[in-house]
Amino acid sequence: MSAAHTPPEMVLLSDPKGEKILRTRTKAFDFSAFTPKEIRELVARMRRIMREANGIGLSANQIGLDFRMFVAEVPDAHGGLKFYAVFNPELEKVSAETETSEEGCLSIPGKFGDVARAQQLTLRGEDKNGKPLKIKAWGLLARVFQHECDHLDGKVFIDRAKKVHNEETS
Repeated sequence: MSAAHTPPEMVLLSDPKGEKILRTRTKAFDFSAFTPKEIRELVARMRRIMREANGIGLSANQIGLDFRMFVAEVPDAHGGLKFYAVFNPELEKVSAETETSEEGCLSIPGKFGDVARAQQLTLRGEDKNGKPLKIKAWGLLARVFQHECDHLDGKVFIDRAKKVHNEETS
């Protein structure tokens, strides 16, 4: 992904203000501070920004919001896309088995690196209505959940990556 595809709302690690935002652990999402309509609009806005940037995940702090929430959209077993909006996510039951794969990040355009992540996990959080949810994830979905939770904890993929490199240009 090139910088030309980076939406203007995106917080970038290369910007000193952006780095401070991305390197700070986010606060819990407070459902009482928002109306259901505002929450729906937030989810729709984040989904739009993620899609415009050709991403598969986006955390709230990547667009300058200081709370624990992310959206993700990954292929499902039937060839479609499954969309997730998770508030106050926490990883639990993380497998000891890891898999290394290349990752990139919308907040660090043009950089990629190999990152070892747990192959399977259980994610707990809340849905857009504040109801508890629990998702068992493996493969790409587990990787995306870990990447987004790292963002919410103030970490970026290059902190974990081996062999960080620039996007190939042709």
